[in-house]
Amino acid sequence: MCTDSLCCRAVSHTLQGSAMSLYRAQIIGAAVLVILAIIGIFLVVLPAKEVTMPADNMYGIVLDAGSSHTSMFIYKWPADKQNGTGVVTQHSECDAKGGGISSYAGKPGDAAKSLEECMNHALKEIPKSRQHQTPLCLGATAGMRLLKEINQTESDKVLKEVRDKLSSYPFQFKEAKILSGQEEGAYGWVTVNYLLEKFIKYDFVGHWLNPGRNTIGALDLGGASTQITFETSQNLENPDNQMNLTLYGQAYTLYTHSFLCYGQDQFLKRLLAHLIQTQGVLNQVINPCYPPKFNISINLGKDVFDSFCTKEYKPANLDAQRNVTVVGSGNYHQCVNNITEIFTFSNCNYSMCSFDGVFQPRVTGSFMAFSAFYHTQKYIKDITNIALTSPSHAVEAAKLICNMTITELLHKANLTEKNMKYMKNLCSMSNFVQVLLTKGYHFDNTSFPHVSFEQNAAGASVGWALGYMLKVSNEMPAESLSVMKALPSGPWKGIIVIFIAFVLFVLGYCLIIYRNRND
Repeated sequence: MCTDSLCCRAVSHTLQGSAMSLYRAQIIGAAVLVILAIIGIFLVVLPAKEVTMPADNMYGIVLDAGSSHTSMFIYKWPADKQNGTGVVTQHSECDAKGGGISSYAGKPGDAAKSLEECMNHALKEIPKSRQHQTPLCLGATAGMRLLKEINQTESDKVLKEVRDKLSSYPFQFKEAKILSGQEEGAYGWVTVNYLLEKFIKYDFVGHWLNPGRNTIGALDLGGASTQITFETSQNLENPDNQMNLTLYGQAYTLYTHSFLCYGQDQFLKRLLAHLIQTQGVLNQVINPCYPPKFNISINLGKDVFDSFCTKEYKPANLDAQRNVTVVGSGNYHQCVNNITEIFTFSNCNYSMCSFDGVFQPRVTGSFMAFSAFYHTQKYIKDITNIALTSPSHAVEAAKLICNMTITELLHKANLTEKNMKYMKNLCSMSNFVQVLLTKGYHFDNTSFPHVSFEQNAAGASVGWALGYMLKVSNEMPAESLSVMKALPSGPWKGIIVIFIAFVLFVLGYCLIIYRNRND
């Protein structure tokens, strides 16, 4: 009990102050709880809508095992897809060192080893979390088709070796097979039209749309074969030339044909074989398609007659080890005549044919020519400054090139002697492309200007691999988009304002307490 009145008043004042502070703290605590409760009620009561989050990417790998080399392409597409087909873009690319896998026939282990560097590149490029879902495919084209014709046992061994190698990686290995010529042509057509947004395009508000555009034809020239593919409503008299595709919910009817042995490398061998057959097996063979006075020594077996494509020209009792000298004469007319003789433009059992008795409807619309078509055209334009926009331009350019020496060709193309292997064949290829397009596929003064020569489109390489991956993406199950709840923007802004006001209130209160304590 307090006896001193002054002391009692001090104690009483202290107790009252403590009670008041406790009361204020309780009031503030209650106010905080009320504010939080109001915010909670807002969050529960206010209407929320579902918002879809962007889908993760899926990946796919295609190995293009061509006749002269193997290229690997890595593609990606949103996991949700569009109408069953992935919206695919090229992610990365790798060129394997060495020749095509067909060149390793009789060399166990070498075909598989040639793929290691590019496959290690794929391991680095594709996230580990996606690798087990990533389809891995290898498509072999005309080089392996030729090997199969010559020696199916060796062809099967190479494919098995490649399958075993690819199966050892943590990807979803699907297949390693030899593509038919029709598949190669059709997938090339898909690639061209996809890259040019003929199937689907991204609009300005961020949606994928079907643009309703006319498709364009595809002209592919590889090392061992050439393909022509285009959409048509004409009657296809030979069902072997018809292929039906469905992409992004739309059906397409295609004419397609692949001409084996009409690829760049094999056709050049056939030309040499034809010249040797015509002139006889002499120590010196005149080639009117080589530059004037250019000469080179070739082996009759390895360089000419060891190929499946030249067996019809092979002389009896040929010494395959013999070397002969080929001398160029640079004669345009003789060159184009010899090249034309390799084609067969008769014996058509249909209403119309391209060549070698193959049915082909009339070409319509625009076309893109790629691969060796592009490279030949580029050299022609660089050297002659003539663009291949009409049959007459093609003839004019070929005449100029065939009259040039190898030195002139290298100089005008700004190339060194290490590129001589391309320049020595430029007269041959200029005439081959001219004959193939005009006499073979029947591009005339009206349709020829609608052929464009391209290497890339929309930043991606043009070839069959992307079209093949689109087909594979059709078979991959789509993933559901992730969904989250979200408030409309108006109520959300209101709640943000309440939170900011609450934070400012708490900061202000803390400042008052700090000042009172100092006082």
